[in-house]
Order: sequence, then C-alpha cells, then structure tokens
Amino acid sequence: MVTIGFRATPTDVRFAVFDVDQRSVVNIEILRIPTAFSGPEGLKFIRSNVLDILREYDVAYAGIRTTEPSAQSIDLRRVQVEGVIQEAFASSTLKGFYAGPIAIIAHRLGIDRTRFKPMVAGENDLGVDGWADMPANSREALLAAIGAANV
Repeated sequence: MVTIGFRATPTDVRFAVFDVDQRSVVNIEILRIPTAFSGPEGLKFIRSNVLDILREYDVAYAGIRTTEPSAQSIDLRRVQVEGVIQEAFASSTLKGFYAGPIAIIAHRLGIDRTRFKPMVAGENDLGVDGWADMPANSREALLAAIGAANV
C-alpha cells in the first residue's frame, strides 16, 4: 500500500510518498508554484499536479499537515494551498485521507505529540533511511504520509 503526505507553504508544496508494506520512502519532492502565476492560477497548478501525483504513484491514503489552529499569525496563502490539496483529495480515487496539525498527525502515528517536534528537528525515532538529510518540511510531509496508513 502506498501513502502520501503533504506540507504546504505559501510558495511550494513538499510531498512524501511512502510504501507501507516495505516501510520505505518511495519519493520526496517539492512542487513549486511558478512566481508568474496569479493566486488562482497557482492554486489550479497545485490541484492539477496533486491529482497527477496521486495517479502516478497509485496512492491509497493521504495526509496533510495543516496550519496550527492556535498559530499567532496565519498565512492565508498557505491555508488556501492546504484547502486546494484537500479538495484534490476529495476529487481523487483515494480510499481515505486526513488533514490536521501536529496533534492529529501524532495521533495517526500512535505517538505522543511532544515527540513530533523533536522528530521534525532530526530525531529519527522511526528508523527511516536518509532522515538526517531531509529538510524539516520534508520530514513533516513524511510523518503525514506514515500517519496516513492509519486512516
């Protein structure tokens, strides 16, 4: 079974594809929104590419790390990108998906939420190859993908 996780920023989306049966990372990439695109064009670009990625890897379950509800300043562009990704999930053939902040992902992973940030900072509690070489946003996407197996 293949799962995928997403972590959005206002300008790009990182995604991680995970093979649950093999317990291995299939791919981690960044999908950058072209700067020449207007707001709606950028969102359309994200939606189209997310649907293509889901088909390409034959993804069964997905997860997305969303903005913390208690964040001091919420970036509306990031929230828009997260919403478009969720809409793409609903428009796809996924068997299931989830969206949530740290607490939701930690629950899906079966870990205490206090372990999440140290893992994103580099602690390799899950024994994933190449963990130390990944940027924090890629680690968050991968944690969302691993958690998607429990949807």
